[in-house]
Amino acid sequence: MGSLRSTQHECGGGVSHSVSFLLGALLPTVLLFFLASDRVDEQLSTISSFRFGNGSSAHQLTSSHAANLSTDVSDGDQKSHAQEGRLFPGLAELLPKVAMDDGTVIITSVNEAFARPGSLLDLFRGSFHDGEGIAHLLNHTLIVAADPGALALCKAVHPHCYLLQVMAAGVSSANGFLTRSYLELVWSKLTFQHHVLQLGYNYLYTDLDVLWLRNPFRHISIYADMAISTDRFNGGAEDLKNAPNTGFYYVRSTNRTVEMLSRWRAARSRFRPKAHDQEVFEAIKGEFVAGELQIKLVFLDTVLFDGFCEYHGEMDRVCTMHANCCLRLGTKMHDLRNVVADWKKYSSLTPPEKMSSKLRWTYPAKCAATMKIPS
Repeated sequence: MGSLRSTQHECGGGVSHSVSFLLGALLPTVLLFFLASDRVDEQLSTISSFRFGNGSSAHQLTSSHAANLSTDVSDGDQKSHAQEGRLFPGLAELLPKVAMDDGTVIITSVNEAFARPGSLLDLFRGSFHDGEGIAHLLNHTLIVAADPGALALCKAVHPHCYLLQVMAAGVSSANGFLTRSYLELVWSKLTFQHHVLQLGYNYLYTDLDVLWLRNPFRHISIYADMAISTDRFNGGAEDLKNAPNTGFYYVRSTNRTVEMLSRWRAARSRFRPKAHDQEVFEAIKGEFVAGELQIKLVFLDTVLFDGFCEYHGEMDRVCTMHANCCLRLGTKMHDLRNVVADWKKYSSLTPPEKMSSKLRWTYPAKCAATMKIPS
């Protein structure tokens, strides 16, 4: 589906009263449109009402689109953009093949350990096929490989793979939390995502240990600059006291969000050496919302975007299930396989059976034991 575009009209001197009335009536709507949409290419995201399909046309990055990106951007920022472009060869040519009609790309990342047959990559991709009408979203998913081994394994099963060479020892293995290789991986991912925004594309980043069950875009506000999952949701979608989780979040491409990611990356130097991207974001999110950027930040309800941190048993509304609050790959795999088995049982029911079903998710006992999650 094509995105809405803003248009400009020149008004002559002899405008009739009826036309004046119509223009007056339309003005508030037009103003709301522009306030809600400062996308780099002046498109309003229609992310809550996608008409997806395998034949979706690709989002094209035109010269005028790229020119709009430079608006209000300093020479230094443009040089930084060019330098990052050289770090990601071929990305600008790949993104149009992956993007949805409105220029949104789903991004996940994988190393060799997670990409091996029977590991997290298989569970992740399988969830799209087992989910409710979301298999086509794999066509719009870019899998970023952290090492050549992961790239080869990715290409064997998926059409859109990209090598992001992370220069840290041990990056191909199942990295322990806050190890040097883990930290280099998460910050390299943020640099990559920053460049995706600079190229004019929205993205939804998802960790590989997030199973997709229903279409999450239906629950992401078109007015959000950023919508982020939570470890624990307190009931207020814009309450900064929510605990964000950067394992699943959407960012709309605007000049303000490009600057937001630039500041997010730069803020790493203000914190302890082992600070990861989520820790830094948690500390500075208020600066983005209340500061000059005026970022519209929306926190996602764990009833819809579920996870092991704030576990819900209900199966009738959930869109994603995240193995957060869980340590070690084998532990995640065990409890996520239970999620897959539970979902297949639920999916086999007829609509009337689902309404009366008392099926609930199997409690993630092994993950809970690693984090002492309250049951």
